[in-house]
Amino acid sequence: ILSCPACKEVNITKHDWHDEMDEEDVNVKILYPKKERIPLGLPDRIKEQYIIADKVKSIDVSLYAIAIRKMLEMVCKDRKANGKTLDAMLKDLAKRNELPGKLVDVAKGVRLFGNMGAHASDIKLKNNEIPLLEALSKAILEYIYSAPYLATVAENKLALLSNSNK
Repeated sequence: ILSCPACKEVNITKHDWHDEMDEEDVNVKILYPKKERIPLGLPDRIKEQYIIADKVKSIDVSLYAIAIRKMLEMVCKDRKANGKTLDAMLKDLAKRNELPGKLVDVAKGVRLFGNMGAHASDIKLKNNEIPLLEALSKAILEYIYSAPYLATVAENKLALLSNSNK
């Protein structure tokens, strides 16, 4: 059982060790907290930003909200959304049916949390906003990237199976 010096949270690890082993042969497995699953099919830049956001969430909620907002803007640019503002780009994605209206509303929530985190105001984001931001951002990423990625993987697997049975 370890205490993280950065976030002060408890980590539980398991490792196998005996005196005959070299240090690099030690297999360490993190039992708690469970590692968050990164949504499948993300482009490299967006995946990197997702990981950055995940790293800062234990440091400062406002930084996390800003990092998630930046990731959302990267998604819009990756999907070649038109517009000068994030709000306009999100509306463009909805107009092109790349994002359903309900998810545009979700994305607006992420955008607004990011704005709150970026600007000095009386509104202070708290740690209990993190799960909501995580869920909102994952819903968007899974709709835009993970679902099409999994559909392609399934189609390729079915084609491979069909061809092997002939």
